[in-house]
Amino acid sequence: MRFPFAALLLICATPAWAGPAAAQDPDRTTNAEMTAIFDADQAARDKPATIDWEVLGAADKARRARTQALLDTGALDSADDFYHAAYVFQHGEAPEDFLKAHALAIVAVARGKPEASWIAAATLDRYLQNIGQPQIYGTQFRHPPKEKWTQEPYRRDLLSDAIRKASGVPPLAEQDKQREDWEREWP
Repeated sequence: MRFPFAALLLICATPAWAGPAAAQDPDRTTNAEMTAIFDADQAARDKPATIDWEVLGAADKARRARTQALLDTGALDSADDFYHAAYVFQHGEAPEDFLKAHALAIVAVARGKPEASWIAAATLDRYLQNIGQPQIYGTQFRHPPKEKWTQEPYRRDLLSDAIRKASGVPPLAEQDKQREDWEREWP
Protein backbone atom coordinates (compact mmCIF):
# COMPACT_ATOMS: atom_id res chain seq x y z
CA MET A 1 0.00 0.00 0.00
CA ARG A 2 1.50 3.32 -1.07
CA PHE A 3 -0.36 5.67 1.29
CA PRO A 4 1.46 5.10 4.62
CA PHE A 5 4.86 5.59 2.98
CA ALA A 6 3.77 8.60 0.96
CA ALA A 7 1.91 10.12 3.90
CA LEU A 8 5.09 10.52 5.88
CA LEU A 9 6.46 12.88 3.24
CA LEU A 10 3.31 14.97 3.19
CA ILE A 11 3.42 15.51 6.89
CA CYS A 12 7.15 16.15 7.21
CA ALA A 13 7.45 19.79 6.20
CA THR A 14 10.80 21.35 5.55
CA PRO A 15 11.79 23.35 8.65
CA ALA A 16 13.29 26.81 8.42
CA TRP A 17 17.05 26.83 8.03
CA ALA A 18 18.77 27.50 11.33
CA GLY A 19 22.10 28.80 10.04
CA PRO A 20 23.28 31.76 8.00
CA ALA A 21 22.36 31.78 4.34
CA ALA A 22 25.07 31.05 1.81
CA ALA A 23 25.01 33.07 -1.37
CA GLN A 24 24.02 31.29 -4.55
CA ASP A 25 26.26 31.82 -7.55
CA PRO A 26 24.61 34.59 -9.63
CA ASP A 27 26.24 33.21 -12.79
CA ARG A 28 24.14 30.05 -12.58
CA THR A 29 20.75 30.40 -14.22
CA THR A 30 17.75 28.61 -12.76
CA ASN A 31 15.90 26.45 -15.26
CA ALA A 32 12.29 27.63 -15.57
CA GLU A 33 11.05 24.19 -16.61
CA MET A 34 12.60 22.59 -13.52
CA THR A 35 10.95 25.23 -11.34
CA ALA A 36 7.59 24.46 -12.98
CA ILE A 37 8.09 20.71 -12.43
CA PHE A 38 8.88 21.34 -8.75
CA ASP A 39 5.89 23.66 -8.35
CA ALA A 40 3.60 21.01 -9.87
CA ASP A 41 5.13 18.35 -7.60
CA GLN A 42 4.42 20.43 -4.51
CA ALA A 43 0.95 21.57 -5.63
CA ALA A 44 -0.07 17.94 -6.15
CA ARG A 45 0.47 17.42 -2.42
CA ASP A 46 -1.37 20.51 -1.13
CA LYS A 47 -4.43 18.60 0.10
CA PRO A 48 -3.33 15.17 1.38
CA ALA A 49 -6.85 14.02 2.24
CA THR A 50 -8.00 14.33 -1.38
CA ILE A 51 -5.02 12.80 -3.17
CA ASP A 52 -5.70 10.08 -5.72
CA TRP A 53 -2.53 8.05 -5.15
CA GLU A 54 -2.66 6.29 -8.52
CA VAL A 55 -2.91 9.60 -10.37
CA LEU A 56 -0.19 11.13 -8.21
CA GLY A 57 2.10 8.14 -8.73
CA ALA A 58 1.80 8.41 -12.51
CA ALA A 59 2.41 12.17 -12.41
CA ASP A 60 5.42 11.69 -10.13
CA LYS A 61 6.87 9.15 -12.56
CA ALA A 62 6.47 11.58 -15.47
CA ARG A 63 8.09 14.40 -13.46
CA ARG A 64 11.04 12.16 -12.59
CA ALA A 65 11.47 11.16 -16.23
CA ARG A 66 11.48 14.79 -17.40
CA THR A 67 13.81 15.82 -14.57
CA GLN A 68 16.17 13.01 -15.52
CA ALA A 69 16.14 14.23 -19.12
CA LEU A 70 17.05 17.73 -17.92
CA LEU A 71 19.89 16.26 -15.85
CA ASP A 72 21.11 14.14 -18.76
CA THR A 73 21.31 17.13 -21.09
CA GLY A 74 23.07 19.35 -18.54
CA ALA A 75 20.11 21.73 -18.40
CA LEU A 76 20.22 22.02 -14.59
CA ASP A 77 22.86 24.30 -13.16
CA SER A 78 21.73 26.39 -10.21
CA ALA A 79 21.36 25.46 -6.56
CA ASP A 80 17.60 25.86 -6.97
CA ASP A 81 17.60 23.46 -9.92
CA PHE A 82 19.26 20.72 -7.88
CA TYR A 83 17.09 21.48 -4.83
CA HIS A 84 13.95 21.15 -6.95
CA ALA A 85 15.22 17.97 -8.61
CA ALA A 86 15.95 16.46 -5.18
CA TYR A 87 12.32 16.90 -4.15
CA VAL A 88 11.10 15.34 -7.39
CA PHE A 89 13.27 12.26 -6.92
CA GLN A 90 12.39 12.03 -3.23
CA HIS A 91 8.89 11.17 -4.43
CA GLY A 92 10.25 8.14 -6.26
CA GLU A 93 9.51 4.48 -5.78
CA ALA A 94 12.92 2.82 -5.58
CA PRO A 95 15.99 3.17 -3.37
CA GLU A 96 17.89 4.52 -6.38
CA ASP A 97 15.43 7.42 -6.62
CA PHE A 98 16.03 8.34 -2.98
CA LEU A 99 19.80 8.02 -3.30
CA LYS A 100 19.75 10.21 -6.41
CA ALA A 101 17.61 12.74 -4.52
CA HIS A 102 20.23 12.74 -1.77
CA ALA A 103 23.06 13.41 -4.25
CA LEU A 104 21.06 16.23 -5.85
CA ALA A 105 20.42 17.82 -2.46
CA ILE A 106 24.14 17.72 -1.67
CA VAL A 107 24.85 19.59 -4.92
CA ALA A 108 22.19 22.16 -3.99
CA VAL A 109 23.90 22.76 -0.63
CA ALA A 110 27.31 22.98 -2.30
CA ARG A 111 25.98 25.54 -4.77
CA GLY A 112 24.67 27.82 -2.04
CA LYS A 113 21.26 26.59 -0.89
CA PRO A 114 21.73 25.72 2.80
CA GLU A 115 18.06 24.82 3.33
CA ALA A 116 18.71 21.83 1.07
CA SER A 117 20.43 20.25 4.08
CA TRP A 118 17.05 19.07 5.35
CA ILE A 119 16.13 17.32 2.10
CA ALA A 120 19.63 15.79 2.04
CA ALA A 121 18.97 14.31 5.50
CA ALA A 122 15.44 13.21 4.60
CA THR A 123 16.50 11.50 1.39
CA LEU A 124 19.31 9.66 3.15
CA ASP A 125 16.87 8.47 5.83
CA ARG A 126 14.38 7.38 3.19
CA TYR A 127 17.09 5.56 1.23
CA LEU A 128 18.34 3.76 4.34
CA GLN A 129 14.87 2.61 5.35
CA ASN A 130 14.16 1.39 1.82
CA ILE A 131 17.25 -0.82 1.81
CA GLY A 132 16.32 -2.32 5.17
CA GLN A 133 18.54 -0.13 7.34
CA PRO A 134 17.50 2.23 10.15
CA GLN A 135 17.23 5.93 9.45
CA ILE A 136 19.75 8.14 11.26
CA TYR A 137 18.27 11.68 11.32
CA GLY A 138 14.65 10.89 12.20
CA THR A 139 12.92 12.57 9.27
CA GLN A 140 10.72 9.63 8.27
CA PHE A 141 7.46 9.02 10.12
CA ARG A 142 4.90 6.41 9.19
CA HIS A 143 1.54 5.27 10.48
CA PRO A 144 0.98 1.56 9.86
CA PRO A 145 -2.69 0.53 9.84
CA LYS A 146 -4.04 -0.04 13.37
CA GLU A 147 -0.71 0.94 14.93
CA LYS A 148 0.81 4.06 16.42
CA TRP A 149 2.95 6.55 14.53
CA THR A 150 6.55 5.43 14.36
CA GLN A 151 9.96 6.38 13.04
CA GLU A 152 11.31 2.84 13.33
CA PRO A 153 13.67 1.53 12.35
CA TYR A 154 15.67 4.47 13.69
CA ARG A 155 19.26 4.59 14.94
CA ARG A 156 18.84 7.51 17.36
CA ASP A 157 22.30 7.14 18.91
CA LEU A 158 24.38 7.58 15.75
CA LEU A 159 24.02 11.36 15.32
CA SER A 160 23.90 14.06 17.95
CA ASP A 161 21.18 16.69 18.15
CA ALA A 162 23.86 19.22 17.17
CA ILE A 163 24.32 17.40 13.86
CA ARG A 164 20.55 17.22 13.40
CA LYS A 165 20.26 20.96 14.04
CA ALA A 166 23.08 21.72 11.59
CA SER A 167 21.13 19.68 9.03
CA GLY A 168 17.85 21.50 9.63
CA VAL A 169 16.35 18.47 11.42
CA PRO A 170 14.60 18.80 14.79
CA PRO A 171 16.31 17.29 17.86
CA LEU A 172 15.08 14.01 19.34
CA ALA A 173 12.85 15.66 21.95
CA GLU A 174 11.04 17.68 19.27
CA GLN A 175 10.68 14.58 17.10
CA ASP A 176 9.11 12.73 20.04
CA LYS A 177 6.70 15.61 20.61
CA GLN A 178 5.82 15.74 16.91
CA ARG A 179 5.09 12.00 16.88
CA GLU A 180 2.93 12.34 20.04
CA ASP A 181 1.05 15.29 18.53
CA TRP A 182 0.30 13.29 15.37
CA GLU A 183 -0.83 10.35 17.49
CA ARG A 184 -3.39 12.63 19.16
CA GLU A 185 -4.42 14.34 15.91
CA TRP A 186 -4.41 11.29 13.59
CA PRO A 187 -4.65 8.18 15.82
